[in-house]
Amino acid sequence: MSPQEFINKDATELARLVNNREVEPSELLATAIAQYSRLNPQLNAVCQPMFDIARQRTQQTLQGPLAGVPVLIKDAIQDFAGLPTGSGSKVFSRIPAKRHSHIVQRLLDAGAVIVGKTNTPELALKGVTDPELFGSTHNPWNTAHTPGGSSGGSAAAVAAGMVPMAGANDGGGSIRIPAACCGLFGLRPSRGRVSVGPALAEVWEGASSDGVVCRTVRDSALALDILSGANPGDPFTIPPPPSTFVELARRDPGALRIGFSTRSPVDTPVHPDAIQAVEDAVALLRSLGHEVVEAEPDYDGGALAQCYLNMYFGQVAATLDEARSMGARDEEFELLTRTLAAFGRSMHSGQYIRSHREWNQFSHALGAFYQQHDLYLTPALAHPPIRHEQARLPAKQSRTLEWMLNTGLLPLLARWGAMDGMIADMASKNLTYVPYTQLANLTGTPAMSVPLYWTAKGLPLGVQFCGPSGSEALLLQLASQLEQAQPWAHRWPDMATA
Repeated sequence: MSPQEFINKDATELARLVNNREVEPSELLATAIAQYSRLNPQLNAVCQPMFDIARQRTQQTLQGPLAGVPVLIKDAIQDFAGLPTGSGSKVFSRIPAKRHSHIVQRLLDAGAVIVGKTNTPELALKGVTDPELFGSTHNPWNTAHTPGGSSGGSAAAVAAGMVPMAGANDGGGSIRIPAACCGLFGLRPSRGRVSVGPALAEVWEGASSDGVVCRTVRDSALALDILSGANPGDPFTIPPPPSTFVELARRDPGALRIGFSTRSPVDTPVHPDAIQAVEDAVALLRSLGHEVVEAEPDYDGGALAQCYLNMYFGQVAATLDEARSMGARDEEFELLTRTLAAFGRSMHSGQYIRSHREWNQFSHALGAFYQQHDLYLTPALAHPPIRHEQARLPAKQSRTLEWMLNTGLLPLLARWGAMDGMIADMASKNLTYVPYTQLANLTGTPAMSVPLYWTAKGLPLGVQFCGPSGSEALLLQLASQLEQAQPWAHRWPDMATA
């Protein structure tokens, strides 16, 4: 199979060809490896190739809805037994996983051929993909720009045509942000829809969900059918849909009432392209018979951002404490990671719990909104994919933070409240580009990024649709309708078709 034939077929179609014995899994793997060899030096999307494992896999009889299809998994949460799940960290990249995660096992049970693990920022903490351990991943539409994060390696690989589907997870937008940056479809499932066990119960207090990034809606529906469902011992379950997501995605969504807003919930600037992307989507939705009105949930975006950061601080502190118990040193982690951990260690348990209790306010605000609206439309990002240098800490701030950490002054000042201004400044800066995605995470609700817009400079910029808990089928139905009305799968970056 030629590279051009390979990239023009989604995972659903490739599996059909394998199951009909029109192509061999070994042939698909050879093409995927050739694509990796050609593209990864430009992108740095795959941090851990698994070609020998994949070749052995193609010697087996493979059956199922992903039979023989080359896929990638993300190097965070998605454990493959015997290999480290490094999460962009040199510490955890030394520790092999004891067993497959349920996500990986279900992909294997569906016949998939896992060919590697994809790059992610350290501990999957950022909306860009730039770990010091593996280096930055580049956007295939323009390598001077980020592919987003934290599933940036997965998105870059799929957008360039290495594989048709790659594993991803989303604790603050990490499926939707890279999908929006790379011209892909990305659905973040509801809390509990996909089991992240057995090594973990819930990730980030249940704020994180696992799924995939891909090019077609039907591939996303197929992946959800494969991955969804609780496993014994999971802390949370969600009722299954009345039919398969693949079948449900084909149904007409009916006439929906959709609220939309382009205002940043943290009152930071929104780029004209992000606004135009939503306005174009509104016009398209109205042409399809939907009622679209300007409306937004009644919640405090600044309070949500602070709750999100508090969760970050506590979770990173706990992770670094766990690493310490295994003999690692804080100095083996990146500066930003150590800074977040210092803030977390300065926060007492009552403060963390009070912050977590505030999440209920956002859930009820969103619940009230969905009494009047079926879905909620916003930009996926407040800005087109940024250049790599825009995501870096200024040198002066880096030196100051390093000094404060080395002297022990930072956690002391944080405990006294003297760092509140710096924390607020970091929150504002970090969320300036990605202020829209965290609402779905803290409320445990599904949301998707749909690739309906490209800037004049040729960069993708997706729009986001959010829905009530358990509404993945409705989101997929609308996405299928939009995909048919304004197709995107034929759009490729130049490097993919060169």
